[in-house]
This record gives sequence, structure tokens and C-alpha cells, in this order.
Amino acid sequence: MTRIFSGIKPTGHMTLGNYLGAVRQWVAADQEPDDALFCVVDLHALTVEHEPARVRRLSRQAATLLIAAGLDPRRCTLFVQSHVDEHTRLAYLLECTATDGELRRMIQYREKAAKAQAAGDGVRLSLLTYPVLMAADILAYGAGEVPVGDDQRQHVELTRDLAVRFNQRYGHTFTVPQATHPAVAARVMDLQDPTSKMGKSHENGAGIVYLLDEPEVVRRKVMRAVTDSGDGAVVHDRETRPGVANLLDILAACTGGDPAALAEGYSGYGALKRDVADAVVELLRPLRQRHAELAADPAQVDEVLREGAERARGLARPVVDRAYEAIGLLRP
Repeated sequence: MTRIFSGIKPTGHMTLGNYLGAVRQWVAADQEPDDALFCVVDLHALTVEHEPARVRRLSRQAATLLIAAGLDPRRCTLFVQSHVDEHTRLAYLLECTATDGELRRMIQYREKAAKAQAAGDGVRLSLLTYPVLMAADILAYGAGEVPVGDDQRQHVELTRDLAVRFNQRYGHTFTVPQATHPAVAARVMDLQDPTSKMGKSHENGAGIVYLLDEPEVVRRKVMRAVTDSGDGAVVHDRETRPGVANLLDILAACTGGDPAALAEGYSGYGALKRDVADAVVELLRPLRQRHAELAADPAQVDEVLREGAERARGLARPVVDRAYEAIGLLRP
């Protein structure tokens, strides 16, 4: 069976976009015994200014939500990145394989670095090199498939390039992975800015549905969603009607329908928004209930993460040790 690796970064509260675009796919199709690993990639959260206590809190919350969403520790491996040293051990070897030029071409680095510089902030070196750490996350486990959103596609391509380059220079060591993308709702957009992705760390949360939002908060955000100017027709057209298309995509993802077909059932935005709000509230209800149960018993989550880290370490260590020997380092 093809091993799957994917991770989520604890830089903000998890959103409806995270759930529909990634987590639900992990739960429904990707978790299998011994062949799927899901990681809270807390080291990636350190590439920008952060509060240590908040990173810890969000890391625990992310792990708890993943279990609440349906990731079963008996079927997959769930762990925290910093609990497995092999990630950082391998990252340095891959830094010795990557080039400065290919890292500076990463779109996310260029965008985030420009934003930091415009704000008068320094740009951390880790922001440049974190795609290499992401490559180490994947290659350490021999993963063949990496479920990611469109914004991470370039990073998986870098991972593939580094694996091929390392194998050619030092002998076959790594599995060359491929990115996989869910077909429906892979990219949920901000309700207030439907041309932008619904992100965890957006400064204005008015357009973001968080998984732990109360039902009345969810309804308010959806009912205030930006639609589009024009004749008020409900059509699924991402180019000319991005706001309406986003609502239809969300409704389709929640109900299993087709966005274009769903559009035919509406003559105005109000009814569409009410149905979207109802669908999202019902989708998140069992997840929120299960999260509350798990949050009341943190020792249960700690045990899942401890056992997950042990299994992950057992899978990664032989691969990383092999890479150390291949590149020319003495065995201890």
C-alpha cells in the first residue's frame, strides 16, 4: 500500500477550509493501518513571529480536532513534528542538497518575505528554508502520496526534486512522492474576500468559519458573506461570481451535491445563504461535541500523541540513518 503523509500547521485556529479541503479527505479515504501519517507541524509555526504559549495551545487544539474529526489512532499515526527528531536531522542533509536559488523561487517565501519587509520586520532564515524541512517531513517516512492544497503544490515538487537529486548523487535512498488533491472544495475561499483562500491566520476573521465557532457565529458569518454585484442570479461561475460560487462550493461539499446543479434551485442569495449556514452548522455539530469530550480529558490526547511519535520514530529512523550513511557521515 502507498504510504501517505500530510500535516497541518498550528498558526491559527482550524477552519472550515482546513476541514473540507484536507481533514475530511484524510478521515474518509487516506487513513489506513501503518500506512498513513498525519502530523501537527509545529516547527513550521516558528518561521514567523509567534507567542510560545499560543503555539503550544494551538498544537494541542489541532491534534484534538483531528481526532474529533475522525482520525483513528488505531488506523493511522498521529503525532507532533517536534516530538520526532528525525525531521530536523534529515532537514540539514536536504539543505546540503537544495540550492539557494530554488528556495528563493518559492512563491510563499516571496510573498511572505515581501509582506514582512513592507511591515518593517526582519525575514527569518527559517522562512526561506522551511520547504526543505517540509521535504524532510515527507521523505523520512517513504511517503508515496502527499495530500495537499494548491498552495503547497510547489513545495511537493521541490520535495520530488530533492529526492531525485539525492538518489542520483548518493544512491537510492528516498521514495519520490507525488501530490494528490481532493476533487471537491479543495480551496474554500474567505467569505468576505472570495478571491482569497480561507486561511487560519488572516487578521480579520469575519470571513473565516472556524471549526469551534458557535452555531450562531457560523450563521452570522455566512449570512454576511460577500456575494456579487449584478442581476442577483445564482450561478456557479468562479470568474464572474466568485462570492456565489464559493457559497455553492461550500454547500456542495457539505451535502454531496454538484455546485452547478445546486445553483438551479435558487432564485436569490438569501435562501442560498440560509441553506449554506444550516449545512455548515450541521456538518460541524458532531465534531464540536467530540472535541469538547476530548478537551475534558487531555491525558487521552497526550497518550495518542506519545504513541504516535513512537511509531513515527520507528518508521523514520532507519530511513534517516540510511541517508546519513549515504551522504558520507560516519556511523556513531
